[in-house]
Amino acid sequence: MGILWMIIIGFVAGLIAKWIHPGPNEPQGFILTTVLGIVGACVASYLGQAVGWYQAGEGAGLIGAVVGAIIVLMVWAAVSRRTA
Repeated sequence: MGILWMIIIGFVAGLIAKWIHPGPNEPQGFILTTVLGIVGACVASYLGQAVGWYQAGEGAGLIGAVVGAIIVLMVWAAVSRRTA
């Protein structure tokens, strides 16, 4: 059940992040949006643990996942703009 919730939260976080930070060359589709949200949650968990907001083994919630996904989208935009 934990994996199912991770996929659902990842998809919702990816949708919200793409809505907040739209771009012409962002990842498209259900799978990439879900991956964006899951990676965003991992980024937020890592940064939150490094700063001291989260304990070891504690993950970021929906808001943290959205913030992490926005960070991933910003990096994606910078890298794709540079290569294009």
